[in-house]
Amino acid sequence: MRASIFIIPLLLIASCVAFAQTDQEPGPEQGGHEVELWTGGGHSGDTGAFNAGLRYGWILTGPHLPGLLRGRFEYAVDAVPVFFVFQPAGTAYGAGFDPLGLKWNFERHGRFSPYLELTGGVLFTNQNVPADTNTVNFMDQAALGTHILGAKYNWSLELRYMHISNAGLGNLNPGVNTVQVRLGVGRFFRGSKPLGSSSRRFRGCEFPIPEPSAAFRYEPPTPAPANSEQDRYRGNVRPQPF
Repeated sequence: MRASIFIIPLLLIASCVAFAQTDQEPGPEQGGHEVELWTGGGHSGDTGAFNAGLRYGWILTGPHLPGLLRGRFEYAVDAVPVFFVFQPAGTAYGAGFDPLGLKWNFERHGRFSPYLELTGGVLFTNQNVPADTNTVNFMDQAALGTHILGAKYNWSLELRYMHISNAGLGNLNPGVNTVQVRLGVGRFFRGSKPLGSSSRRFRGCEFPIPEPSAAFRYEPPTPAPANSEQDRYRGNVRPQPF
């Protein structure tokens, strides 16, 4: 319940700002990068969670797979400096790090760029989570969401399942399972262009500029060989003695 107090206003702001933008930036592209600030929260039973962090991602491939599965693979890491766990024994404060982010960016549809994600990381708290267990836990997560592309940045909205447990580090390991809503704002950055290629951008579109073709290249004339028929006709060559 406490986490929803933060999430609901953010969702309303994101909806108004994202749909008010008329232009759109490019989505995930091979060789590009993603930078995003995000926040999310949810609850399960009498336990709630709220967190916020920073993401950096690398789009590693071009489009693969057929039909609805077609998309690009991205590897990402998350730094989570803010993590609250609201439980009956008291609120636990902590921070985490997700070094494993496997993200599949499906082909974009207009302004929407959907994705599927699996993430793993570690969480450190000042109190045991859950109570009477351990202060060090591991996080397994799965998310389904979409980017809403804008002119300067994009918004992301997703539904995320998070499992928190200590993997046997404590005497007890009941774990915590939450379903969260996460909201983010960030940008996709293009990768470096190959040498010899160039392009122009106009209102979010890219037009390649071709290299000069052979038809427009200057080639110097080839001199005629000595004693050619043309030289004999002009009288420029003396007859050779026998």
